[in-house]
Amino acid sequence: MSEESQITISIVVPCLDEEGAIPSLLSRLDDVVAPYGTCAEIILVDDGSKDRTWSVIEAACEREPKLRGIRLSANRGHQIALTAGLEAARGARIFMLDADLQDPPELLADMMHMMDQGYDVVYGRRIERHGETFFKRATAWVFYRILNAMSDTDIPQDTGDFRLVNRRALDAVLAMPERARFVRGMFAWVGFKQIGIEYPRASRTSGETKYPVRKMVRFAVDAMTAFSTKPLKFATRMSFASLGFSALMMIYVLYSFAIYQTTPGWASIVVVISLFSGVQLLTLGILGEYVGRLCVESKNRPLYYVADEIGSRLTAPDQGNK
Repeated sequence: MSEESQITISIVVPCLDEEGAIPSLLSRLDDVVAPYGTCAEIILVDDGSKDRTWSVIEAACEREPKLRGIRLSANRGHQIALTAGLEAARGARIFMLDADLQDPPELLADMMHMMDQGYDVVYGRRIERHGETFFKRATAWVFYRILNAMSDTDIPQDTGDFRLVNRRALDAVLAMPERARFVRGMFAWVGFKQIGIEYPRASRTSGETKYPVRKMVRFAVDAMTAFSTKPLKFATRMSFASLGFSALMMIYVLYSFAIYQTTPGWASIVVVISLFSGVQLLTLGILGEYVGRLCVESKNRPLYYVADEIGSRLTAPDQGNK
């Protein structure tokens, strides 16, 4: 029996500037994977950290044979780092977790039990979000509702990438070639049998969030353009609405001319110009997002390059780039 086939569970953890969180993370994961013994592996992916994250990962890998470390050549973003870990995973089941420990790794046992009932994906659903600002909670709530309203795929609300998947579901997602990846949406799109498990999300154990407002907006745009063409339809409807408004304005102008009320008004001109300019810019912006995505996809560049890898199981295919 090969080494890969003996691995029951792979735990994939993307890390970005998490040197302070990794010791606590590994301590809790040790207890979580203890029942699986040598049939478990933990993959830590350093997404181009600027602190000592990679040094901490190297030191941990030298002490623990079940650990593997992968360092990307540059910061590629959370979703790409997660993808790198998923492509390296060998287990029959794969557990995704962030290094900040806001999502409890101790739920793995319950998720494994639920998967034993025949589910292909068990995802975590946040019922509370401790340690987050009102703005972050409100924008997250709005994001998932708008995304589902606009998406052609039913994506579970109030979820992240914290989930357990089996090999069949993972292979289906890894077969999807897009560059701008929205992993939780991709797992929803492939289907199979899925179920959620509810839990309260804790505060960060250390460090700070890696999703400021700018990245949150970019992430939201990627998610919506990846799983829906409704923004394009919205732009078309806005254009027709503008034409309708223009027709009404034309009727008003002709009526005013007919009754000799032809005195021009600067306010109405400014309003009309502003309205149509806004509609045109919005339409161009939406089109630009889709055209830009097509441009990136057409280049077919690798998602990432691996700068370093450490661990006892270094037989992953195509090391160096993906």
